[in-house]
Amino acid sequence: MKMKAYNLVNSVEQEELDAGLLAEYYSVEANDGKSITLPSAFSSDVREDLIRSTVLASRANRRQPYGHREHDGKRAPQPGMKHSVEWWGKGRGVSRIMRKTGQRTGAQNPHTRGGRRAHGPLVAKDWSQKVNSKQRRMARDSAIAATADAESVAARGHRFDDDVRFPVIIDGYVESRNDSEEKYEIESIPLQYSTRKFVAMMEGLGLGADLERAKSGRNIRAGKGKMRGRRYRTPKSILLVVSNRDGLHKAARNVPGVDAVVTKDLSAEDLAPGGDSGRLTVWTKAAIEELE
Repeated sequence: MKMKAYNLVNSVEQEELDAGLLAEYYSVEANDGKSITLPSAFSSDVREDLIRSTVLASRANRRQPYGHREHDGKRAPQPGMKHSVEWWGKGRGVSRIMRKTGQRTGAQNPHTRGGRRAHGPLVAKDWSQKVNSKQRRMARDSAIAATADAESVAARGHRFDDDVRFPVIIDGYVESRNDSEEKYEIESIPLQYSTRKFVAMMEGLGLGADLERAKSGRNIRAGKGKMRGRRYRTPKSILLVVSNRDGLHKAARNVPGVDAVVTKDLSAEDLAPGGDSGRLTVWTKAAIEELE
């Protein structure tokens, strides 16, 4: 299976006034490049059940244990057991629960006010799930194949122009400035204004609508999570797959909703966040060659 890569030409414009130079403006044009033979992973069967189970197992393995410590009497009481209590004994016509010393108020029992939890979480509980290496590899290949299907990508909620060709692979990069052209390796673009250049690249490829969707979709999380360092929730947008952590990788990681990952670290969870396959993915030619 062969697919043509995109060559990007960035036309840089900059106005000059008496006070000095203004900010640069970028206009990227995407042209057809050479054909690339895709790895066999792009022809794999899309196994939604395998992808979902693998992603959920990956999330479970990152889950941290939580719960109260073991009760050790007055020396180290667990929550709900920090009262001075006494038992009235039998034969008084009242329930046999512990009561605060000198009072009728019940304490410590799960059904009393301020008492301990009946069956609280235990630190010793193991949340991890085992996934065979072959199954994990099959799930990753299935998720890769889903990124090459325009219908799967659109069904996940991503937005892109009708003429976008999947999978999206970028190869050459040229900057046209003052009637001169400078050619760069796509993954080694200069770091100056690199984030703005990356956004212009995605707009030139016809993916700018999805970046805007992620930026405008950032909202305050519902529930207790907003008080625990996870106040805002940003929709997932483009996944950029590169072969090394160079200029393009650093440029993409600052854009809301965009994730950048190296090929050797690519997993099913990167390609299918939450277990939903068909993430909008942009590959570099070097990443495709390393995937083989």
